[in-house]
Amino acid sequence: MKILVCISHVPDTTSKINFTENNTKFDSNGVQFVINPYDEFALTRAMWFKEKQGATVTVVNVGNVSTEPTLRKALAIGADDAIRVNAEATDGFAVAKELAEVVKNGNYNLILAGKESIDYNGGMVPGMLATLLDFNFVNACVGLEIEGEIAAISREIDGGKENLSGNLPLIIAGQKGLVEEKDLRIPNMRGIMMARKKPLSVVEPTTSELATSSTSFEKPAAKSACKIVDNVDELVSLLHNEAKVI
Repeated sequence: MKILVCISHVPDTTSKINFTENNTKFDSNGVQFVINPYDEFALTRAMWFKEKQGATVTVVNVGNVSTEPTLRKALAIGADDAIRVNAEATDGFAVAKELAEVVKNGNYNLILAGKESIDYNGGMVPGMLATLLDFNFVNACVGLEIEGEIAAISREIDGGKENLSGNLPLIIAGQKGLVEEKDLRIPNMRGIMMARKKPLSVVEPTTSELATSSTSFEKPAAKSACKIVDNVDELVSLLHNEAKVI
């Protein structure tokens, strides 16, 4: 089984986010970048298939050279090789088209990704990729087992889970539950050293056309100051007259 894991290069959730040029450009100065958390669940599941069933695991990213440390971390976790498509990942459809070319050229039969990236939160790439390739697709996946060409899948729905079965080739958009958080891999020193010798290929994009572009960014409104009240009558008055919730 040939597995392709799609990796997004995103700011760490603890990073302080700022914008420049009149809020039209993201300011990456001082920002720590990591593997997209949802993609990390997918990568960990791929490693399970590698260890238990002998699958080969390739990781792919659409991005410039600054994303390569993130791909190297995925290699240190245990992926066999990596591919970087040399294009900015600012448009979901363009990213899906580039990934589709990688899948076609590599003859992968299982594509794993996170359900969304935590920077743009578009949640569109896995579904678009499935449409472009005409592959079976399951979103919000929290369980995946494969025997031969048959996959047993669980996905999260409102109020519960849905159990499905399907044939490879298959695209999975995973989330927390695909593996447990305690099972996520941390690269060890041996993995980091081996990652330096693993192949990381750079391919040029097939198109420069973008369907969408970001015109500006706006931060959430700042939280109002906290008011401490130690008198019940005053609290009731504030809730009634100021907050107007009672």
